[in-house]
Amino acid sequence: MLLRTLLLFLFFMFLARAAWRLLEGVARGASGDARPGAPGGRRTPSQPTAVKMAQCPVCGTYVVPEKAISGVGRGQALYFCSEECRAKYAA
Repeated sequence: MLLRTLLLFLFFMFLARAAWRLLEGVARGASGDARPGAPGGRRTPSQPTAVKMAQCPVCGTYVVPEKAISGVGRGQALYFCSEECRAKYAA
């Protein structure tokens, strides 16, 4: 009997805590106070950093210079989207 009472007490405490957190979240969302790091608040992803893109001189595709295939033409750095475009430019 004591074990049943203890389990019921724990169940109702869990249920009350869940209801409280739900109501708290609804109230925080309605007020617009969803600050990152606030207890129960949403965490927003950090803004991605902007990257200057370069255009492939053959097909016009924009590529990230750090990941592109590079070459030099007319004294300036060129960035290609593929080996095929670099070969077409060289021809």
